[in-house]
Amino acid sequence: MKLAVIPARGGSKRIPRKNIKNFCGKPMIAWSIEVALASGCFEHIVVSTDDDYIAEVAREYGASVPFTRPDELSGDYIGTTPVVNHAIQWFIAQGIHPTHICCLYATAPFVFAEDIQRGYELLKSSDCDFALSVASYGFPIQRAVRITKDERLEMFSNENFNTRSQDLEEAFHDAGQFYWGRAEAWLQGKMIFGSSSVPIRLPRHRVQDIDTPEDWLRAEWLFRAMKAQLGNMSE
Repeated sequence: MKLAVIPARGGSKRIPRKNIKNFCGKPMIAWSIEVALASGCFEHIVVSTDDDYIAEVAREYGASVPFTRPDELSGDYIGTTPVVNHAIQWFIAQGIHPTHICCLYATAPFVFAEDIQRGYELLKSSDCDFALSVASYGFPIQRAVRITKDERLEMFSNENFNTRSQDLEEAFHDAGQFYWGRAEAWLQGKMIFGSSSVPIRLPRHRVQDIDTPEDWLRAEWLFRAMKAQLGNMSE
């Protein structure tokens, strides 16, 4: 059984009520629920939340909310894996045994159904534990600089100062959108960022963290531009 888990706690600090704030005409979480439905990958699409109003919105857009996330899994420092594991264990307690679980973030409006489908196929056809969305850095990380306490610049790796950008190895980062994983890998708490994971490459223009008001504004600009180009913008 394939399960989608969408974590959506109610305690967002930097952007209050972020998971249900209006984003280009819909509550933010609605975009994730709708793409999960459109993918056709899942027998169950579950929103894990501690918030009654988020639960109401999630049900309105087609997800199920069969349990309330416990307080001990709703704090600021709780990671993704314990939340996903709680959902898996809840289903097992009901006599339902998920085999492949996709953690899809509530703030991932740039995900396409095809991305989720591709992730599942890559995971299923490999011997890996996880498949996750990644994107390349727009600038070589080997030439990154820091700003020191006295407001000066300092390279992280001085030896790369004279190396041409095109001669440096391309680097990738977690796109922060979704993670497919086998049930046993989630439950065992295996490392997601490692050799047992297969990448789903996404273009940089469809990857945007949404943690601050500035991020939100930029994401709306990008989203509108993307939808206008695709010709299916609806607000």
